Amino acid sequence: MSDAELVLRSRRVITPEGTRPASVVVADGTITAVLDYDAQVPATARVEDFGDDVLLPGLVDTHVHVNDPGRTEWEGFWTATRAAAAGGITTLIDMPLNSLPPTTTVDNLRVKQDVARAKAHIDVGFWGGALPDNVKDLRPLHDAGVFGFKCFLSPSGVDEFPHLDQEQLAQSMAEIAGFNGLLIVHAEDPHHLAAAPQHGGPKYTDFLASRPRDAEDTAIANLIAQAKRLNARVHVLHLSSSDALPLIRAAKAEGVAITVETCPHYLALTAEEVPDGASEFKCCPPIREAANQDLLWEALADGTIDCVVTDHSPSTADLKTDDFATAWGGISGLQLSLSAVWTAARERGHGLEDVVRWMSARTAALVGLGSKGAIEVGRDADFAVLAPDDTFTVDPAALQHRNRVTAYAGRTLYGVVRSTWLRGERIVADGEFTEPKGRLLNRSA
Repeated sequence: MSDAELVLRSRRVITPEGTRPASVVVADGTITAVLDYDAQVPATARVEDFGDDVLLPGLVDTHVHVNDPGRTEWEGFWTATRAAAAGGITTLIDMPLNSLPPTTTVDNLRVKQDVARAKAHIDVGFWGGALPDNVKDLRPLHDAGVFGFKCFLSPSGVDEFPHLDQEQLAQSMAEIAGFNGLLIVHAEDPHHLAAAPQHGGPKYTDFLASRPRDAEDTAIANLIAQAKRLNARVHVLHLSSSDALPLIRAAKAEGVAITVETCPHYLALTAEEVPDGASEFKCCPPIREAANQDLLWEALADGTIDCVVTDHSPSTADLKTDDFATAWGGISGLQLSLSAVWTAARERGHGLEDVVRWMSARTAALVGLGSKGAIEVGRDADFAVLAPDDTFTVDPAALQHRNRVTAYAGRTLYGVVRSTWLRGERIVADGEFTEPKGRLLNRSA
């Protein structure tokens, strides 16, 4: 206690043991004690008392497309990390596309790190990419500190990141399994997509029919079979099809090393409410029907789905045309993810402890960040301060994203982020930001 620099107090602190009044002691950017709320602290320590606002661990978002360098008109490390900080996110892991170059070689990783270093308001790590022709680059990328490898099983939407067929998937998976790496997979089967009706135009029902559930289901079944055969660790990205849940439950019961994520937009938005021509709602796989959403929530509650991440995938506004076939497919959600999930979760009887488990503890565990994801001794002093019962109406002009296109415009959400803290330093409060204080993260050995 004698070296305490900062004490953060709240009547509601979310810890691994539950929510309780507490004083969280910080020194050198690390949590050194979690004490009773009214515990005596050194006179030299600065005390911040948040009253009834909730102190929760900073969120860890493991699925973010920053697009920097190369497509910085879509997003960038400066704007993406500011948006994340404004939403209570203190760590993000950047996807290997849609930047130019993609993170598919060590040289390309270094380019991206050099760009990010001076712009990161929060901590940033990197995924590598698995392409048909870069198996030789996977181990060097792993040794350079990427957190795992992303692949597509159907076209990615950008030419520089081609998808893997089943033979190529097996080759990459075998290589990654050889050093106990993690393969994360956009799981939609290209043959099912090709066979689906492709009408184009503004009708959301037509777009939904063009990305059928069986495309996800088949791709996930094939992924499970390969992972079981090769004894590999795999992670299913942005699950939207509830029909795949029995396959996933059975695989987990068999001991297959598979984890699964879903996204705020699948949990908070439904196909029935998407207006025709409103391509701000377009993503792949798509937002599905309310009955499907109910089953995703059940799977999240019982642990079949492990975590919730944004899949923040922005573009310039002009790419969001009213034709669902040609509009860019991606939803910008960094700044709003905590509030969107909390709003939907509370309506279904879930508590903030559940949200923290899905969006911080389990995401940190997914990528092996033992210093993140919980308020306990030895962890980084990364926090969000949340007024969970306060509401706000989403105004796109108030977002920090470079392109302020959002599927949540005009919605009233619960949960106002009062401030965000990174290693014991307040990096944003009431819309005011410090200079960038984020660090670049590498996977632990």
